[in-house]
Amino acid sequence: MNNNQFRRFFGAALTIIGTVVVLFACVAFLSDGKPVLGMSISKGESAAPFIVGMIFFLSGVSLVRES
Repeated sequence: MNNNQFRRFFGAALTIIGTVVVLFACVAFLSDGKPVLGMSISKGESAAPFIVGMIFFLSGVSLVRES
């Protein structure tokens, strides 16, 4: 596996993980205090997974675009 293929694979993995985390943050934001996947997350606390997911998503897209 050469460097270009590894960067594309890693970028695709980061993009998928980022998408899943952002979707989780959106569901947690809309849940109105009900447990989501066994975790009780308030509206304010759902900002942290959203930010982390966006970082993963944008870095994955950047890796795929540059390779």
